[in-house]
Amino acid sequence: MDGEISPDEVEELLEDDADVRIVDIRDEQTFDHSHIPGSENIPFHELTSRIEELEDADRIVTVCPHGKASVQAAQLIGSYEGTADARVESMDGGLEKYGMKFGLVREEESTAPTDDPESPF
Repeated sequence: MDGEISPDEVEELLEDDADVRIVDIRDEQTFDHSHIPGSENIPFHELTSRIEELEDADRIVTVCPHGKASVQAAQLIGSYEGTADARVESMDGGLEKYGMKFGLVREEESTAPTDDPESPF
């Protein structure tokens, strides 16, 4: 793992159309409800079986709700031989911090109930 990256830096990478893979480690239903535009979903519990999907990446940023589990995911990805040359970072503050500042993509078809309709998770 190469450290943490701020939500501002992630947004800048996306605006610059940088060659970066944003990996959201939440479950599929939660990801479908809301996520960072252009991110991909690899749930944490599937990461070890799907890690080869990241072999071609030059830069990987892992994201989760609060920026804690994504640190573990980044460490796991960074320890994989196939991603040894990639820059692997965790987004500090998670989707909560990113969503409050930049917003998240919400799927129109989502019918997942939430206790708080304002929550991006």
